[in-house]
Amino acid sequence: METDYHCPRTSATPGRLQTIFAVAALALACALPQDEPQAQPVQIVKQDSEVNENGYSFEYETSDGTSRQEQGDYKNDTEQQGLSVKGSYKYVAPDGQTISVTFVADKNGYQPTEIKDGDKPAQS
Repeated sequence: METDYHCPRTSATPGRLQTIFAVAALALACALPQDEPQAQPVQIVKQDSEVNENGYSFEYETSDGTSRQEQGDYKNDTEQQGLSVKGSYKYVAPDGQTISVTFVADKNGYQPTEIKDGDKPAQS
């Protein structure tokens, strides 16, 4: 007994190929990253620093509203030996809120205080 297997051919008509190609091109175009406006490069608008045998200080400010100030004093007394650092920094968060942090770092560790727009200072 001989079996004749019939395998139907799939015919791709020119119109069908054009449709498949168009859908594939559309999918590819949608998957490509969209051009976003380029942000302006951030510029340093203020910068200062000083270092000596008793400690250091520095500050900077950038065009995007970020700033930082810090002062470290070398302590060599009965209460503390090493650096005692005080400072602050400020930046604009992605949600547009301005975040300000002041801090002390000394023999008691790092002690920040964070202030968000409209908030009262709170120990972090």
